Amino acid sequence: MERFDRTLFVAFASQKGGVGKTTFTSLVASVLHYRLGYNVAVIDCDYPQYSLVQMRERDMKMVMENDAIKKLAHRQFQALGKKAYPVIQQKPDTVLEAAEQMAADASNGLDIVFFDLPGTVNAPGIIKALAGMDYIFTPIVADRVVMESTLVFTQLVTDVLMKQKQVAIRQIHLFWNQVDGRERNPLYEQYSSIIKTLNLKIMNASVAASVRFRKENDADNRGIFRSTLLPADEKLLQGCNLDTFINELLVILKDYSDGKG
Repeated sequence: MERFDRTLFVAFASQKGGVGKTTFTSLVASVLHYRLGYNVAVIDCDYPQYSLVQMRERDMKMVMENDAIKKLAHRQFQALGKKAYPVIQQKPDTVLEAAEQMAADASNGLDIVFFDLPGTVNAPGIIKALAGMDYIFTPIVADRVVMESTLVFTQLVTDVLMKQKQVAIRQIHLFWNQVDGRERNPLYEQYSSIIKTLNLKIMNASVAASVRFRKENDADNRGIFRSTLLPADEKLLQGCNLDTFINELLVILKDYSDGKG
């Protein structure tokens, strides 16, 4: 595993709720930390619901109450020899300072801090937080309302924030989410063309629609998927193309670390 030369700040961000920002944050963080060996942290600044902080609390309760999941968690800890990644809450206007302090205090080095940001640029401090990201990944779905909102958001990032010399942002990458392979939707081609015309980057990997994105730890132990304490089952990742997506995301981050981004 190739380490980065410094801690990277990464956000799954959008101006539209319900497109999967929080889900992707937890899924990617867990795969990288528990399966691929990276040291990560998650900061939840999606005030006031703090969905990831609440997810961690539910995950901890599930481990305590479900013997099968408790054994999985114990086996994982023995194999990795490291603790679960931290999930802390912070308001957007102070999140960068908190992240920098976490990186400085990390005893074993911190590879990536993932940020779960509010779904509106009008939240206090959100512009400052966005400007401090190294990379932003924005999920998009084939829906006109979502796409129009997303394009407004990406133009704010690219035409306003990224043109300021003081910001850290290297790139914003869009990616298709909730793709139904059985459906022929002309919006994919239409908006892919618009995205390229605007000189925006869109990832090659697209993530398939699946009911599993709405499920957390399975009390019957039919397979772990969305969890902050355990990585998603590899078969479940493959089934919705998340494994390919995560591999491409890592290539992007490594290119940045190597100065190619």
